[in-house]
Amino acid sequence: MEFDSEDAARKYYTDYARQVGFVVRVMQRRRSGIDGRTLARRLGCNKQGFSPNQKGKFGPEKKPRPSAREGCNATILVKMEKSGKWVVTRFVKDHNHPLVVTASGFSTAGDKDRKIEELMMELERQDQLCAGYREKLLSFMNNVEAETEELSEKIQVIVDNVRKVESEVQKHSRPR
Repeated sequence: MEFDSEDAARKYYTDYARQVGFVVRVMQRRRSGIDGRTLARRLGCNKQGFSPNQKGKFGPEKKPRPSAREGCNATILVKMEKSGKWVVTRFVKDHNHPLVVTASGFSTAGDKDRKIEELMMELERQDQLCAGYREKLLSFMNNVEAETEELSEKIQVIVDNVRKVESEVQKHSRPR
């Protein structure tokens, strides 16, 4: 594809992203060493790459925040040709995450309701799993407690028997 300007290419990709269901992030810009004008621009999905290290060069570690980046590779590279036109030289279409398709670029109330319903169902499923794990854990703890009591009783019998044997040994070892 070919565009009259960098802005036209960016607008086209942003409109495309809105229709497909992702948000655009400006990735890179290559400038001319002679006059500083932009020669190439890479745009991509806002979930491209992974978050940088949380520790600053000169400051303490920042409070960690959840990252929106998921290593997505969707990107477009446009370069300015000698003719002055901007040409797409690289295009990666595939995303590695779900897309949210809407006309405005934002979730509709119906999308939000469906998402809430999905999350509620997942929460219910996780609650059921939790209840099952809790039940198994309590059963295990009760078994451990019963085994501990049984073991304590056996140890007490052994201690009593040892004392009995020691007492017998002392009786027989006393001089007569």
